[in-house]
Amino acid sequence: MFRPNEASVRGLGTSLSLGVFSGSILSNDTLIGAERLVSPMDSPPGTTPAPEAAPPPSLMAPATALDRCATGIEGLDNLTGGGIPRGNMVLVAGSVGTGKTTLCLEFLVRGAERGERSLFISVTESASKLIQNLSTFEFFRTELVEQGSLVFVDLPVVYDRLGLGHEELTPEEIDIVLRTIRDLVRSLGIRRLVLDSLTSVCYRIRRDEQIRDFMLRLGQELNAAGCTSLLVSEIGPTPGRYSLHGVEEAIVDGVILLWNTRRMGDILRVLQIVKMRGTAHSRAQYVMELTPIGILMAPHLKGGRETGGT
Repeated sequence: MFRPNEASVRGLGTSLSLGVFSGSILSNDTLIGAERLVSPMDSPPGTTPAPEAAPPPSLMAPATALDRCATGIEGLDNLTGGGIPRGNMVLVAGSVGTGKTTLCLEFLVRGAERGERSLFISVTESASKLIQNLSTFEFFRTELVEQGSLVFVDLPVVYDRLGLGHEELTPEEIDIVLRTIRDLVRSLGIRRLVLDSLTSVCYRIRRDEQIRDFMLRLGQELNAAGCTSLLVSEIGPTPGRYSLHGVEEAIVDGVILLWNTRRMGDILRVLQIVKMRGTAHSRAQYVMELTPIGILMAPHLKGGRETGGT
């Protein structure tokens, strides 16, 4: 089985050579912003093979609840006492237009600015479109992608290259997807990860027991790597539901709920932390505003005429 190594950094828009990830092939259609990945080659005759490189510091030990991952979104960090416990897997649940993807992208950008390599695995939108949308925010710098601090992967392209064309994934195919994500995190030294969306992945798994197993194993791998993750859950406006199957919220370490509400003719985005293992947190509702400089939050005041979520 081939193991990927890192080589020279490739800039945004430059071609990336093929790399092998435990049977998966990743190219420039799949990876944007990653350092070039190559397969190990046999040493020339008469030479001594170079010793294997030590794993990145982030892989030396599992995360502990005392180590926090500051999201970089001031209001959100205040609600969690300084950040999400390092290694937690958090569900970001909300209906359309509630700011799920924007919150997750800012979480990755702020991490990349701190020197934490960040990975966005996209299922529904192409990486190029996500980067184009990001460019409208003042806090985003394209150098983060060019330098390999912020990496984008198009999961549908990975599916295609792995031959995973079935509408429902088999247990063996689910295992391949898990190993591919694991190898990306390990080889690139990823400290922050976003999967957008978990709902789309689970749609191809379908069975509750397999979804439970997938998420348990994914959470274990990410925690062992000290990687803090946000998983996007697409839900309708029905109260009391945080995921498509109802299994996901029981497995994750935290749930951040987003919804839209109307007040005096305006539509407001509202955020609330439903649960967060490993730390005390506020359960108050906060209005979330998407601005060019990033997400701003303020207490959700109850005054005024208000109607249900949308």
